[in-house]
Amino acid sequence: MNNKSKNKQTSKWFALINIPIQMGAIIFLFSFLGNWLDENHPSPKVYYNKILVLVGVALALYNVIRQVNEINKSQ
Repeated sequence: MNNKSKNKQTSKWFALINIPIQMGAIIFLFSFLGNWLDENHPSPKVYYNKILVLVGVALALYNVIRQVNEINKSQ
């Protein structure tokens, strides 16, 4: 295996390892913001935390799909 293909494989693994870290960070930040909004701007009808966690999960999934498609294109 030559050095160029080994570097490409290493960068692919690095990208795959970073995906769950990015997902966790995105979901955590949206959850943190939702908790902050719930505490500082209470509303009997709107639960900011639940809404923002769902938005964070959707954004994280979009990011994962985009990154995996990008990795597959570079093969």
